[in-house]
Amino acid sequence: MENKSSTLLIKRYASRRLYNTETSDYVTLDDIAGFIRSGRDVQIIDLKSGDDLTRQYLLQIIAEHESRGENVLPIDVLTDLVRSYASQTTSALPEFLTISLEMFRESQSKFMENMNSINPIQGMPGFENLQAQQNAFLKAFMGSLSRYNSNDTSKKDSNDPSSETKDDLEAIKTQLSELQEKLNKLS
Repeated sequence: MENKSSTLLIKRYASRRLYNTETSDYVTLDDIAGFIRSGRDVQIIDLKSGDDLTRQYLLQIIAEHESRGENVLPIDVLTDLVRSYASQTTSALPEFLTISLEMFRESQSKFMENMNSINPIQGMPGFENLQAQQNAFLKAFMGSLSRYNSNDTSKKDSNDPSSETKDDLEAIKTQLSELQEKLNKLS
């Protein structure tokens, strides 16, 4: 069996079915999205021609999520992406997007580290369960925030993005204080 950290090879047959070479079974786009969410790199190859179809399928996964109302990409961003295909900025855009998403991942990771380091109940029994609940809460909160921001762009102040970040941080601090108070009452 292959190393789980290596790239997972998916073969597309002429029937358009997708075959997981690691587990020797057929998979769906949802399965592939699950592999990616769990941290696996995936490569999709056409069995007959040998063409790499990974980009095509990743775009299809994104399009399906967006069409189901799981909007991550605001209309303005999608519009700018379409425009970039007809302009000279096409060559710089992939590098810009890569750097931006890497910075976003790093800031998310640092945020979670900071949240864990300021947690006064870290040594308590059952902390791991509480931490898992906290992480789930933060993921849900961030998801709600992104949906709120994409649905209500009229409330954004485009001249001061730092005020929005400060407001978000204050809201998180308030909610954490409330959670701490509830925990203290349980003790």
